[in-house]
Amino acid sequence: MTAPDFKQLRRSYGFDEVALIPGDVTINPDQVNTDFKIADFTFTIPILASAMDGVVDVNIAILLGKMGGLAVLNLDGVQTRYENPAEVLAEIARTPKEEVTALMQKVYSEPIKENLIGERVQTIKRGGVVCAVSVVPANTKRFAPLVVEAGGDILVVQSTVTSARHISKSERGLIFPELIASLPIPVVVGNCVSYSACLELMRTGISGVLVGVGPGAACTSREVLGIGVPQITATIDCAAAREQYLKESGSYIPIITDGGFHKGGDICKALAAGADAVMLGSIVAQAEEAPGYDYHWGMANPHPDLPRGTRIKVGTTASLKQILFGPTSLTDGSQNLVGAIRTAMGFCGAASIRDMQQAEMVIAPAITTEGKAWQIAQA
Repeated sequence: MTAPDFKQLRRSYGFDEVALIPGDVTINPDQVNTDFKIADFTFTIPILASAMDGVVDVNIAILLGKMGGLAVLNLDGVQTRYENPAEVLAEIARTPKEEVTALMQKVYSEPIKENLIGERVQTIKRGGVVCAVSVVPANTKRFAPLVVEAGGDILVVQSTVTSARHISKSERGLIFPELIASLPIPVVVGNCVSYSACLELMRTGISGVLVGVGPGAACTSREVLGIGVPQITATIDCAAAREQYLKESGSYIPIITDGGFHKGGDICKALAAGADAVMLGSIVAQAEEAPGYDYHWGMANPHPDLPRGTRIKVGTTASLKQILFGPTSLTDGSQNLVGAIRTAMGFCGAASIRDMQQAEMVIAPAITTEGKAWQIAQA
């Protein structure tokens, strides 16, 4: 006698388990269009930088904006708690690994200063680029008017898991239709990983959805909570929600795959899975201009003459421009990301990101190892 069904599991896939199939027609990479839109804002490359203290400061926001992308500034971190956040990040970088947790607790106990919210937004705007900022749901109603007043362009409401309906003891929590009706700027919300949650969020009137729970280098949700869906499956499911909402409303809401990227091929696969753009964290943090450059590279066998706990730059140094546009002499796909996107689109016969979403994919668990034994042996 067999037990009755209680719960059915389905297979899900991450970046290293799938591959793209070249198209029957190919296109010159310089002839493809990599534009993507959030509401009325158009960006020439489908790349956002993650709202993390070690990834985005006002300088990266301006730099990436001028390159055609969009960096999201975290309003709940050191940028709005300290007049000089660079000093705080430098202190973190100098602190021995075993003492960092205690220091971080101290750093983030400093209250957020509302005047710094306006200052950071205005600095980015003076740089001549689109200004996007991120807030957690608990601070959204208080900070959103300050962002608008300072001239911010896009508000990102972001938490580990976001849904359109949240049950709590609060009588009046964050209600997205009311928030959106009260603001003159587009609202992007994240993060979610399922068809139903994504569709419900889109029905609230938002202008974009962040997709991904737990894949990022700095995220521990999958280990600590056991929550998350591999990014290819999460992106496909949320892209299906976008298509359904397009049929219902006639409105196209972009989805942005957030986290888990290590190389250009991952980005190309995310776009083929249905993403309109990607949000990068650790990749941007490795740029020479990034605020957390030293911290994200971590401890490297310090020189004997350096003080204990010193963090030094290790690995191949590169500017943000080189990471995104090359040139590169590396073969691991960690640089010239936009070139990789354009080349993959050309091989798949995709003239636009929308076309790239239709590229054929296969399940290919050996994609990173098949025929690679010599490369792997030679590191």
